[in-house]
Amino acid sequence: MSAYIVASVDVTHPEQYEEYKKWSSQAIQEFGGKILVRGGAVEVLEGDWNPGRTVIVEYPDVATAKAFYNSETYGKGRAARAGAAIMRMVVIEGA
Repeated sequence: MSAYIVASVDVTHPEQYEEYKKWSSQAIQEFGGKILVRGGAVEVLEGDWNPGRTVIVEYPDVATAKAFYNSETYGKGRAARAGAAIMRMVVIEGA
């Protein structure tokens, strides 16, 4: 069953964040992730949730999504991102 990593990101240092993007993109590819959303305009339709920059990546299953997150490559991305962004991320099992 597909799984989706959904992230809401507040970028505070765009130049530094570019290094994170390099590593995260590499890790996504390594684990067969399919980017469905990366950035783009967000329009609130209902309620007070405004996630800002949003990223949605599809993986074959939750185990693969977690393997991506716990990978050495993505760890390098997290280290590069330190102090450059506030990240909120979840994994959601698909239907």
